[in-house]
Amino acid sequence: MQAVVRRWWNGVWGRLARRDVWLVRQTRWTVVARTGDTDTGKVLRWEFETEPEALTMVERLLRADTGGQWREQDQTGPKPSQ
Repeated sequence: MQAVVRRWWNGVWGRLARRDVWLVRQTRWTVVARTGDTDTGKVLRWEFETEPEALTMVERLLRADTGGQWREQDQTGPKPSQ
């Protein structure tokens, strides 16, 4: 069973400019990054043994110059990432 532990998006709507990053916990930690929208976007995945290793990849992805402003999302709605 997998669970989305944390989620970020760059705050830009549109199938070409939108970026999403998920931190997913299974037996191992998985980082999922999508470029574009749900239907036509390109998805990349990385697996890690520990949460700190996975978060290092998340931080690397969030530092990439993609336009927009990254916002962490949770059940109460989006909030700016720090």
